Amino acid sequence: MVPTPNYILNSSPEKYQIVWNVEGLNLKEAESLLRGMAREFGGDPAATDVTRVLRVPGFANKKYETDFHVQARRESTAVYHIGDFKLRLDPHSFAHYNHENRAKRKSSLRSHLSQSEHDWAFAKRALARGDDPAEIARQIAQYRATDKSNPENYARHTVMKAQAEIERTTRRRIITPTPLEERTVLDGPSS
Repeated sequence: MVPTPNYILNSSPEKYQIVWNVEGLNLKEAESLLRGMAREFGGDPAATDVTRVLRVPGFANKKYETDFHVQARRESTAVYHIGDFKLRLDPHSFAHYNHENRAKRKSSLRSHLSQSEHDWAFAKRALARGDDPAEIARQIAQYRATDKSNPENYARHTVMKAQAEIERTTRRRIITPTPLEERTVLDGPSS
């Protein structure tokens, strides 16, 4: 169903991160592949965005009473392509799966985030992928229907906050170039 991974990271007790070297994928195809693997193998559907950071081998995972040192094991040196993964890949149906079907979890010792923070993070990832804000709000409202007095209003507010945060961080990253006539060009002596 999937090829031999390039690396297997033992990231914490009984937890693993699997790494494949895949070329020729755009961002949407990569996330579709990640969602397909999460669905097929019972992985965390909230961890299927391409911006996901892996634990670094050799470093200590400090989430536990005793430090757990991340270990990596090389399994293959192959370079793969999307056709090497025999999974059903449908990027439109997986966005719905990503939020609606994940297991509801309250704050735990491992995750100090509230469900509202998880919803907000989901909205930010979905917006960054280009998903429709109204559809994101619908999914959140449906997911929170049993524990919010007005889930539609809550969901709209969550998506609006996520949009504002994305816009704020995007504005900070924009660098305004100096107008050409104000630049000093140093390309040799003038004649």
